[in-house]
Amino acid sequence: MNSRKIEENIVKGMMIASTLVILSSLVLILATVVVKGLPAMSLAMVTQVPKGGYYLGEGGGILNAIVGSLYIGAGSVLLAILFSLPVVLYLNIYAKKTSRLAAFTRFSFDVLWGVPSIVYGAFGFAIMLFFGLRASLLGGILAITFLIMPIMSRTMDEVVKTVPAELLEVSYSLGATRLEAGMKVVIRQTLPGLLTAVLIAFGRGIGDAASVMFTAGFTDYIPTSLLHPAATLPLAIFFQLGTPIPEVQARAYASAFILTVMILIISIATRMLTRRFTRHIS
Repeated sequence: MNSRKIEENIVKGMMIASTLVILSSLVLILATVVVKGLPAMSLAMVTQVPKGGYYLGEGGGILNAIVGSLYIGAGSVLLAILFSLPVVLYLNIYAKKTSRLAAFTRFSFDVLWGVPSIVYGAFGFAIMLFFGLRASLLGGILAITFLIMPIMSRTMDEVVKTVPAELLEVSYSLGATRLEAGMKVVIRQTLPGLLTAVLIAFGRGIGDAASVMFTAGFTDYIPTSLLHPAATLPLAIFFQLGTPIPEVQARAYASAFILTVMILIISIATRMLTRRFTRHIS
């Protein structure tokens, strides 16, 4: 057996081992959440807000955290799209792909992607103090928007860069402006990838605890205003695991199971939408 064949077998073995490690980690995480969380699951957990002494083993549920997470996740994703999509279209349609501005912008997104979420929480908290805001749903949305915007922008940028230059040139030759080419050609061509970018950002945002700890606060009630505090599932899990009561700790795994199911539902919905829009891709 020659050296090239040996090298190929070694690399192949490393790839198989890496795949097995990733799949095993996923299975272990899901098994832990399901085995420890399902016994503590009940209808009250998803239909009721916490009652007095809930975190000490009393009755109630985490409906406030479920709704709060959805509010913050949806609000931050909408804001991030409003800021990210124009930047991505500008970088790939208006600005030269090799320009210093484009390179610096992409480098900035890469740096911001690696910033710890607690830093975004501190930044959001500083902004709230400047404007005289208290911990609220609005503060949580802003902090998560800062967190997921680099992720969404960079992922969308990589997706849009796959659009063939010839497709844009054909659009221009037919009389389309750059804006029309971006909105009617590029977005339609890359819609499945853009949906994936939104899903990645949403999953990152809805599962983060550090950035909302000081910005969204925590409450046992469902927020009815942007200026009211909002509970989130990650913080609910954190508080439940921090108690010495086994029953409450079991509820933490049940909360983690609910969060996992929410992400799974969103993933399946995104896959269905992706398949639906893939037929529009040339």
